[in-house]
Amino acid sequence: MTDAAATGAAADSPSIQPRPSARLDDSDPPWPLRPWIMAAICATAGLIFYLLVDHRYQDALAPWRSALAAAVAVATLVFALGVELRRWHWALGFALLWGAILGLIAWQTAAYNLQGNPVEWPFWSGMLAVLVATPLFQTRRDVAPDWRFWKLWQMPYERLHGHAWTDAVIGAASLAFVGITFLLIVLIGQMFKLIGINLIFDLLNDEWFGWMLAGAAFGGAVGLLRERDKLVATLQRLVMIVLAVLAPVLAVALVLFLLSLAGTGLQKLWDSGFSTAALMLAAAAFAVLLANAVIGNGRDDRVNNPALRWAAPVLAVAVLPLAVIAVYSMGLRIGQYGWTPERIWGAIAAVIALAYGSGGLWAVVRGRRHFDNWLRPLQQVLAIGLMLFALFLALPIVDFGAISTRDQLARLKSGAVSAEQFDWAAMAFDFGPSGRAALAELARSPDKTRADAAKAALAAKNRWDLSGPQGAALLTPLAERLRVVPTNRPLPAAALDRIAGSYMCSRAKACAAVWLADDRVGVLGQNEVGEALSFDVVTQDEAGRWIVGEPAKAATRDQPSLDLSKARIEIETVRQRRITVDGVPQSAAFD
Repeated sequence: MTDAAATGAAADSPSIQPRPSARLDDSDPPWPLRPWIMAAICATAGLIFYLLVDHRYQDALAPWRSALAAAVAVATLVFALGVELRRWHWALGFALLWGAILGLIAWQTAAYNLQGNPVEWPFWSGMLAVLVATPLFQTRRDVAPDWRFWKLWQMPYERLHGHAWTDAVIGAASLAFVGITFLLIVLIGQMFKLIGINLIFDLLNDEWFGWMLAGAAFGGAVGLLRERDKLVATLQRLVMIVLAVLAPVLAVALVLFLLSLAGTGLQKLWDSGFSTAALMLAAAAFAVLLANAVIGNGRDDRVNNPALRWAAPVLAVAVLPLAVIAVYSMGLRIGQYGWTPERIWGAIAAVIALAYGSGGLWAVVRGRRHFDNWLRPLQQVLAIGLMLFALFLALPIVDFGAISTRDQLARLKSGAVSAEQFDWAAMAFDFGPSGRAALAELARSPDKTRADAAKAALAAKNRWDLSGPQGAALLTPLAERLRVVPTNRPLPAAALDRIAGSYMCSRAKACAAVWLADDRVGVLGQNEVGEALSFDVVTQDEAGRWIVGEPAKAATRDQPSLDLSKARIEIETVRQRRITVDGVPQSAAFD
């Protein structure tokens, strides 16, 4: 049982005179201004996004700015893909809701660890929820008599499946259009540059223009394709046919692979050096994708070729053993090295694959040759469950860092891992507040090795300060590793901070700063005794900031024209300076 489709535009949009339409659904009247409106909205969103993320590379982006940038990007993307003139206010509310949710997730994620990066696993989980929710919303908008959404599982599968594939095709085609647009603008800019007009070329070098151009191109492409979704449906069908042709290839490969494992065992998988779980999950995802390409939107849409028809149930059944291997591989990895947030996410992905694999096996056993009639409604329920589960995991309800911290501390205290092998960087930079609280507790430990390691991990500014060529190595503070020449001239605090974060000294066991001038310091670094030295200069620019390298110099005027027949010619002796260490030159000549 499904809700009756909402027909007619009169209830939800202004009266429009009948005219030829390129739309698949007659309930959606033509919207000629859609490409221009979408281009303007996405261009404005691109400019706002740039203004929010624009900052100095060396400084972390404030969490609230990351949150607003994520909210703007997600809300704009969802609105552009899902809006129709009919019930456009539904699409606006849906987009704003998901933008707010993803913004809050980005805010929490950016504030979770010291790096301030909002694009972590919770954010990707939220994006997965958005991608699954969008075709569900579009289908419900089409068939629901009102705004109530609590009968999602009763929606027509054909329309839901069509929206999912159409969104994917339109999104991919629009991204390709963005790339083509940039190539065209670059070509036009170079053409005008040849005749001395640098306006377009200079605009391309400004990031704000690039974001606006990308937004306008994407929004315009989405608008154009939405207004011609009959053409998009043909393109979608072509994509599905091409993918369906690959189904027998993958089906035969998976059957041979699984049969081979019966003879070779699983040990070779662990010895390969690749992530077995990731590889099995990728194969399972492709199997689900190709099986759906074969069975199509409904009974009348399934592929008739016998080879393709038989490949689909094989792929559906093969997902389960692949998921079982992935779960077993994750279990071995966790048993060896304990829980981390990445392994928890991997285990969750393996469990999701198990659910899809079990559903595919059940559908094949129940329906046999017509298994797709059982698989389609089951996949609709699984999609709704996946959306809700992904959203739950993205929200700060379950703290994966706290789970990982407890497990890793238990391994350290039980002796399963030594202090030298313990992942202090993960504790400081990956496990969030729980990890740093555990480090503060370990810093008071009577075990001097653990206490010193915990103190160094808390003092580190980045995770690479806690690694070395022999494995885990805790660097001493910069003040103990840095020599200043001459010794009686201290470095300004700003210069010291820049040197501490430079590639010469951030991970070096020994470094030296040599005053070359009042606004320039030569910096030498050495990772291990006997290794080559790295060298660069840290200079103070016109704004008073200390930077690595030489500041940009203003353009000099062209040299006056010379008359070689009359000009004075002399040989001049030039005195230059360079840095030597034990008499060996370590820098190029300067001054």
